[in-house]
Amino acid sequence: MASQPQKSIYEQRRLAEFIAPFRVEPGSKVTLANDFDPRFKGGVKKKKEGRALLAEGVRLLAEYQARLAAQDTWGVLVVLQALDAAGKDGTIRHVMSGVNPQGVDVDSFKVPSAEELDHDFLWRYARRLPARGEIGIFNRSHYEEVLVVRVHPENLDRQRLPKATTKGDVWKRRFREINDWERYLTDNGFRIVKLFLNLSKEEQRIRFLRRLDRPDHNWKFSAADVRERERWNDYQKAFSEVLSHTSTESAGWYVIPADRKWFARIGVGAVLVHTLMEINPQFPTVTKQQRKALLEVKQSLEAQAPKGAAADPYEQRRQDGRAREAERHPNRMMSRGVSAR
Repeated sequence: MASQPQKSIYEQRRLAEFIAPFRVEPGSKVTLANDFDPRFKGGVKKKKEGRALLAEGVRLLAEYQARLAAQDTWGVLVVLQALDAAGKDGTIRHVMSGVNPQGVDVDSFKVPSAEELDHDFLWRYARRLPARGEIGIFNRSHYEEVLVVRVHPENLDRQRLPKATTKGDVWKRRFREINDWERYLTDNGFRIVKLFLNLSKEEQRIRFLRRLDRPDHNWKFSAADVRERERWNDYQKAFSEVLSHTSTESAGWYVIPADRKWFARIGVGAVLVHTLMEINPQFPTVTKQQRKALLEVKQSLEAQAPKGAAADPYEQRRQDGRAREAERHPNRMMSRGVSAR
């Protein structure tokens, strides 16, 4: 039955096992075409089962995000990279559907402005980092600086770097600078979750055709996407280099199989839930003095109840609910130490 794996996958140990095939081991040399299968399903056999798993992941994300915001100690940055048509927007929309919008911020980085080009290459990304207690999502990110800029060197020329800074291997230097920056963030309490949606070339072709065939999807299509597709091998090489050089112990990469959108969403949700489970944020505890002050306020509010109204309607509903539960399942309630009377 689908319900059994749905429950088991989100136990922390099993969750770690489920996402292990996606992780890029630090120090490993990655060749995308050989090392990661875009059609991998991780033992989830049917899309229907996948829906149940995603729903459970969404529920847990909402729970942990509330705790993250209340604790206000850790922040989480989600870095989402992919080629065109891999499903970044849909993944964000589905996986984050249950969280409080006030605690999540999504930023998409387009062509840099003149102001942004007047600063260092990480400046515009640093400005959009999440605060403590928040989840920030970069839909495309600082990794564009070693992906698109690398595939299109003319973009590097637009950054007007001094000649002395472009000598040697610019890309290896940027890998080091990105690793140092991410380490700095993690040392300051910001967990970084890096996700690459791995789409096959054939599946991208099919999705482009779908955008052309469906009038309500025409707006998604851009001729520029097809031109970029001609650089497929260049991008595969650039992504492989990024994964090889920037998956670290403190900020590792996860390569999510993306040929099946429903499974990609499960994979992304599983990695995020696992990260939040590791952080394990807690609601702040109330001191005895604070509890005493709250009790005094509670008594004052109860005294203001209109004639015939319950002093505390919320507590009354809870008691009524326990009484009904006791009537239906007296043995179960007795085993919990709750009187069935």
